[in-house]
Amino acid sequence: MDLGLQGKRAIVCAASKGLGKACAMALAQAGVSVVITGRDEAALEAAAKEIRAATGVEITAAAGDITTKAGREAALAACPDPDILVNNAGGPPPGDFREFTEEMWHAALNANMLSPIAMIQAVLDPMIARRFGRIVNITSAAVKAPIPILGLSNGARAGLTGFVAGLARDVAQHNVTINNLLPGPFDTDRLRATAAKSAAASGRSIDEEVLVRGRQNPTGRVGQPEEFGAACAFLCSTQSGFIVGQNLLLDGGAFNATM
Repeated sequence: MDLGLQGKRAIVCAASKGLGKACAMALAQAGVSVVITGRDEAALEAAAKEIRAATGVEITAAAGDITTKAGREAALAACPDPDILVNNAGGPPPGDFREFTEEMWHAALNANMLSPIAMIQAVLDPMIARRFGRIVNITSAAVKAPIPILGLSNGARAGLTGFVAGLARDVAQHNVTINNLLPGPFDTDRLRATAAKSAAASGRSIDEEVLVRGRQNPTGRVGQPEEFGAACAFLCSTQSGFIVGQNLLLDGGAFNATM
């Protein structure tokens, strides 16, 4: 399928690895010029080089922490008027809510609610003026099925979800769509870091732990980042203009519900 994105411009946040990188790769494969952001400049440059070599498309690395004003300014300086914005940032730490400090709450809200909103605010009106825009927020399956030890993430991401639900309906008439992608278990560094802790306790290898987790999923496996990237690219396509304010769950069917 031709996604109709040849020549478009995108910012993909936190894209030096994992799901962000997979989204950047999929967009580049569709002919999109992509600015990728990340805190680790060396890793970011390596990702840009890899995507550039694989696609032949212009890929620009804008190093910086997207949860800071300076990081956002760096991304927007590299691409002032993107046609596509993919918001992404690492999740806050797990823990008992009784131990969460005010500073921890502020950090979670800044990273997973306020920073994405700031990026949306920066790019939305030019998208409206051009009558094309696609904004995708990478959130979490925990938005649908909250995980008790991820209270910081549950709260912050739910706040972003609620904000998007209202705004998306307001701007859809201008061919600007805003949707959320909710990942479940994908084979990323974050999942493997979690698996490493379980492996240490069980005596299994990290790969074995990932297989065990996969067998608990209806698909019998964990997801691959490329699958996530493809879903993101479709939500950014010209064909997706009637998908508005949705929370697309990519979890292999782990969330058991009729609707």
